[in-house]
Amino acid sequence: MTHRDVVVWGGGCGGVAAALQSARSGAVTTLLTPGPWLGGMVSSAGVCAPDGHELSCWQTGLWGAFLRQLELEEPTGLDHNWVSCFGYRPQTAEQILQGWVAAEPKLEWRANCKLEQVHCRQGHIHSVQILRVDGVETVAAEVFIDGSDLGDLLAQTSAPFRWGWEAKELWDEPSAPEQSRLENETFFQRQPVQSPTWVVMGQLHGELAQQHLNAIPRAPFQRSTANFGLEKTVTYGRLPGGLVMVNWPLKGNDWHNGLGRAISADAQEREDLAHEMQRHSKDFLAALSECSGGWIAPGYAFPGEDPSLALMPYWRESRRLIGRTTVTERDLLPISTGALRGPIPIDAKGRCTSIAVGTYANDHHYPGEDWPLAPKSVRWGGRWSGTPFCIPFDALICDSVTNLVMAEKGVSVSHMANGATRLQPLILNLGQVAGLAAALAVRQGCAIGDLAVDEIQSALIEEPQAPAAVLPIWDWPHWHPHWAEAQKQGLAQPDQLDAWAEFAGRPSRDLKQPGLNQAPNQQHEIALNGVLTGNAEEGYELKSADESWPLITLEPAIHHWLASTDHSGQRLNLRGIKNPWGPWVRITGVLD
Repeated sequence: MTHRDVVVWGGGCGGVAAALQSARSGAVTTLLTPGPWLGGMVSSAGVCAPDGHELSCWQTGLWGAFLRQLELEEPTGLDHNWVSCFGYRPQTAEQILQGWVAAEPKLEWRANCKLEQVHCRQGHIHSVQILRVDGVETVAAEVFIDGSDLGDLLAQTSAPFRWGWEAKELWDEPSAPEQSRLENETFFQRQPVQSPTWVVMGQLHGELAQQHLNAIPRAPFQRSTANFGLEKTVTYGRLPGGLVMVNWPLKGNDWHNGLGRAISADAQEREDLAHEMQRHSKDFLAALSECSGGWIAPGYAFPGEDPSLALMPYWRESRRLIGRTTVTERDLLPISTGALRGPIPIDAKGRCTSIAVGTYANDHHYPGEDWPLAPKSVRWGGRWSGTPFCIPFDALICDSVTNLVMAEKGVSVSHMANGATRLQPLILNLGQVAGLAAALAVRQGCAIGDLAVDEIQSALIEEPQAPAAVLPIWDWPHWHPHWAEAQKQGLAQPDQLDAWAEFAGRPSRDLKQPGLNQAPNQQHEIALNGVLTGNAEEGYELKSADESWPLITLEPAIHHWLASTDHSGQRLNLRGIKNPWGPWVRITGVLD
């Protein structure tokens, strides 16, 4: 039997984040993954145009560190598509993560493992039994972290979990269906969780020929281009080098059939589901290629027999822990009309218990019409963003298994809330929390649930390599010297954070606001000169003699400057990065 301080099971991006942070925090850690890659959504599943956490104030923790490393290693930058501000090749992400893992002396990674058995007695996991090519091995540990996309370790413990929908009557979530609908409408049996997608990578060849601009794909995908047309449908997930992430929800390659098989005990059922998803996605790519005259064709992005096919599916929903607390849809929504944050979790002693910030809107994938969801999007910086919300530490743990921590989509959230908590940036940072907490518990010789949450919060804010935000504070971006101070002040006085996630009145200590041209220079920036038109509600444009570009910004100071005064008609000198596929210019500074 092998013994470690911490064992992480799973190939999700939350799993690798947990393993990295556990080792960086001093714990001897083993990461066990079922496949040859370890990045989950951000690499092996091919979801390489992340949603959420775009703004510089949210680019913290391991998500922020990962993003900045991507910017260094993608020679043509990350501005390549219109669904996200960031697009990168899966192999670039995987190289970064594998490099980080290899650099940690306390971290061992074992690939191509099968989780055979979890030994759990009296509310404590003692060991896991894994199968590898060279045989069966038992690995014991003080703390176990589930970093899998479907909560596979969780399922083999005595910890309670949920799968699928909850009725509106349970938590009074505005968008949840009533119990009578769950019982009487077959849709909810056919669709227990959000639809997954098996991503396939395409490769663009030249420009779309004029005669194919209005082409319609063959059945069953003939409605996939109805909303945006062929060109925008295809370039939705464009990546560096003309790679294309084919992950299209509108009558595209989402998969809706037999989803219960994802957690079946029958291996053949799970395999059949995988093959159906793969065939569907490859057929969608083939249909796009045919109607575009070969403009898009299979790409080369992954190891294996078919280099266009992701190594694993993009699971949008998992088994979900029933934790000490459950994050529901109400925890995601603005605290009042026009507010710019959700509620801050406060315990019985008046202490803030938040350990991570989520920012995604709320997005559910099902067949048919969009599910109606309570709105939480805000107009900010010339584009739409999600209202930031908090994740409390108690959503990662439970009382029934004292040494288990969740690090992926299996944290304790409702089905409705999962639509906003499932995205890569938040999952990376939740994994970071899980790894840090595990290492602290080992160091202190205590149960995970006995850790002081303020110790976790302080360690996250002061983390040497990837400091992470724990509160939704808009005005101090990650690069600002007063960012950490703002986070600490918010924790000390959470009642001072107003509805707009700004400090009400004067902060207890002076906090210098960021300047208009203070953001660090980025690769591919250019100087821009033109006349500004538009406004905060309708959007901004910069017009020069030769061209006109929509403007967005990820910087709080520039957002406030644009929104606070009518600059329409003024000639401006700016710096920014062009994204012709957005299309927009992302403004990073105001030069005068």
